[in-house]
Amino acid sequence: MIADVEREPGVAVRRAVALLLTLGGDESLAGGGLGVKRLSELTGHEISRVSRTLEVLADARLVERDPDSLAYRLGWRLFGLAARAGELQLRSQGSRFVRLLADEFEERAYLSVLEGRHVLTVLSESSAHTLQATGWVGRSHPYVYCTSAGRALLFGHSDEELTALLGDLDFRPPGPNGPTSFADLTERLARERRQGWVYVDEEFEAGLVAVAAPVFDFDGRVVAALNLSGPKFRAEKRLSAAGPRLTAVAGELGRLLGATPSAGIAEHATA
Repeated sequence: MIADVEREPGVAVRRAVALLLTLGGDESLAGGGLGVKRLSELTGHEISRVSRTLEVLADARLVERDPDSLAYRLGWRLFGLAARAGELQLRSQGSRFVRLLADEFEERAYLSVLEGRHVLTVLSESSAHTLQATGWVGRSHPYVYCTSAGRALLFGHSDEELTALLGDLDFRPPGPNGPTSFADLTERLARERRQGWVYVDEEFEAGLVAVAAPVFDFDGRVVAALNLSGPKFRAEKRLSAAGPRLTAVAGELGRLLGATPSAGIAEHATA
């Protein structure tokens, strides 16, 4: 590959990129990988050069070869790099979307992630109002089951994962309307998955309302939640109707992380 670069500047790099993109395509994913001949046909590069490039990519663990079928597929190291890039994008791009929501709805906006049973607030932007919800940046709380962000972060959990995470929890919500049992939680979550967002009314705190939508990454995983919250007397009307808009904004952020326009919603609607 070094010799290729010296004779044809940029060609070897473009060939490597073409091979990685092809291995990430539908045909490769459906078939569990692609052989050298098929990769040559799809990329338009001769077999010998494709083979040498794949060897270099395999040495770097960016691709791997099935010992039985001899087909190549994307390597786990590439997925690890993509995940790290996604985390950086989430933080760097997320602030813009949080600010957008705070300005548009004139209530405090947040970006949160899941840490075990805890919801960790990564970013927060305040509104112009004197009376508003707490910022929470850098703090976590265990009320994943009765907050809008917490439940949005659970959209990607299967029934088994949800049971393992919260099945033995003693449900004592701090607000008057929060779920009081695991069955209660799963019923609410099923409805919210179908609509694509979560709206909570005095579940986490008396007098507080909030709405949240999940952010999906390139792999269809829920990696964060965008949410808005405010005092019920002022924010109830706007936030109770904000779900579709919040879902659209979360989708825009997700696309920057590589998610497709419909990522996650259909997959987890019946989870």
